This record gives sequence, C-alpha cells and structure tokens, in this order.
Amino acid sequence: MPVISYDLPDRFVAGAVGRPGDRAFYLQARSGRRVTSVGLEKFQVTLLAERLEELLDEVLRRSGGEAAVPAVAPSELRDDGPLDQPVEEEFKVGTMALAWDPDGEQVVIEAQEVGEGEDEAEVGEDDPAIAVLRVRISAAQARAFAERALKVVAAGRPPCPLCGLPLDTEGHVCPRQNGYLG
Repeated sequence: MPVISYDLPDRFVAGAVGRPGDRAFYLQARSGRRVTSVGLEKFQVTLLAERLEELLDEVLRRSGGEAAVPAVAPSELRDDGPLDQPVEEEFKVGTMALAWDPDGEQVVIEAQEVGEGEDEAEVGEDDPAIAVLRVRISAAQARAFAERALKVVAAGRPPCPLCGLPLDTEGHVCPRQNGYLG
C-alpha cells in the first residue's frame, strides 16, 4: 500500500473549493514545496474535527493536565488561508483513523483511499493498490486543524430557521411548511 507520510508538516488543513452547496472538500498537507491534497466528504471533515477534539480532551483528562495538549488552538497556529493551488486530488478518502503517540506526544491521522468500484467494507488493509495519507502533527496543530475544519464546514449554505436544512439561493422545500418554499 503506497503511504504518503508527513511528519510535522509545515501546514495541514481542511479546506473547500467551490460555491456553498457545490463545494469539494480536501485535506491538504505541505512540507516545503511538497503538497498533497486528498478529497473527502463534508461529513468526514466534521467527524475528523470532532474526533480530534475528543481525542485531545481525553489525552488531557487522562494525563491529569500533564500532557502537552493545549485546551484551545494557539493563535499563532491559526490558519485561515486558502488551500495551496493548484489543488490536485491524489485520491478520495474512504476511511480515516486517529491515534495518539504518547512517546512523541503527537496525533497521527491516517486517511485511506477507497478503491475504484469497491465498497469500503471490501477494501482490505493489505491491498497494495490502496493509498494512505499519514500525517503526524503536534497537539497544538491538531487543535488548530479542528478549529479551522469546523469553520470551513460552517461556511456553507445557511440553515433554514424552521427545519435546519441548508437554504439554496432560491430557497428550499421546507418539510416544516408542508412542502412550501422556505
């Protein structure tokens, strides 16, 4: 399985390209001039950010506050810049994994490709054709990543005040208004 590794990259962010309602989401890692972008779904960005926060909170709790895990993202690590251009997708992400490396006090994030025409359940870990993006970042970088990722997801279409579904520029068929445009 080809593994694309980044150990403490210069930049690791989630971002989106396109207009709200028609955006493509990416994870992007950069070290020097080397840039890797992988595509994923909006819900995957949300889940990754939420699970990162949970993992860091748990590490902090279990260590009794001794682990080098900040409670919030350090301001110097906040990154609101656009994705590095051009965004060239290496692969589409199917499954992701998170781990805490206690020796290096780092978060390990793995994003695994789903093979063409294969169901995620059918993809074997030993499949040599499946690519993996493996990124090791500090706890502070992980907090900053999660903060940005949640902002990227929230920057989409505004929710309907009645049902919470996303509003298009033309409105939407609101189930709370019995199918009338909201």
